[in-house]
Amino acid sequence: MSVATPANRWLYFEQEMQRAEVCALGGGRSAVFSCRSPEKSPPNQDAAAVIPCGERSAVLIVADGMGGGLSGEKAARQAILSVQAAVLASLERGGGLRAGILDGLEAANREVLRIGGGGAATTFAAVEIDDGVARPYHVGDSMILIIGGRGKLKLQTVSHSPVGYAVEAGVLDETDAMHHAQRHLVSNVVGSPEMRIEIGPSVELAARDTVLIASDGLFDNLHIPEIVELARKGRIGGCAQQLAEQASRRMRESTNGTPSKPDDLTLLLFRLASARKPRTARSRTGQTSSAVTTATEATSAAVDSAAVDSVAETAI
Repeated sequence: MSVATPANRWLYFEQEMQRAEVCALGGGRSAVFSCRSPEKSPPNQDAAAVIPCGERSAVLIVADGMGGGLSGEKAARQAILSVQAAVLASLERGGGLRAGILDGLEAANREVLRIGGGGAATTFAAVEIDDGVARPYHVGDSMILIIGGRGKLKLQTVSHSPVGYAVEAGVLDETDAMHHAQRHLVSNVVGSPEMRIEIGPSVELAARDTVLIASDGLFDNLHIPEIVELARKGRIGGCAQQLAEQASRRMRESTNGTPSKPDDLTLLLFRLASARKPRTARSRTGQTSSAVTTATEATSAAVDSAAVDSVAETAI
């Protein structure tokens, strides 16, 4: 389910999407796709959120739950709801997005540890967008890419897993890692007493840069160069749809040694609508005194824009 209202922003839980959903926010446009694995009957344990926080600010999130029964779905849902609540509370008291995200993750970790007798967990990957600058946060192996308009990879997070660290150290190359027997292992999750939050560098976005956040349903089935090419060319909704269709096709059939791992699939893309505006007198990750009002106004504008997107998408 997903409903665009000021109360819940865009929250995506247990999705069975056929088409990517596009919305305007944060000075740009986002596209979301989420669907259950083609080879399982339990609900989709992935979740996503698009949270407008001002005229040119937003928080974008993907979480990949894990655990028996419904524990994984509950863990992913709790992570997103905790961070959403903390971000909005931070804005209300004049704080910034970073404080809200970190406070929310700490709260989420405490709550997830209580789900399923401690048997639930989730990955978490988020990007704050603030006045044309992106900053990544992640826990686990859901990855974040920032892709330039010509295909340059401006940022790629390191998966918190044995295979992810081996690739980063140069012990494994990307191709071998795709087929590694331990690729499914994750060494850092929300729902662990040892949870560690990795905060990446700030990246100033150009007009055609694409921010991509996705669960391992994407990265276990498509190579990074394939993802880069599909994500950077064309309208953002079409890019999300192509990525989803190609990954789903691989899940169902492997040809010529291509990777194939059926799994829940969730991906979120974001692009700026225009080049970054000159800064006003405020902190980059903070907000002006009218931050809460601005966030509500931005949500209302985004809701109106979403109605237009259901008819036709712009060339962004």
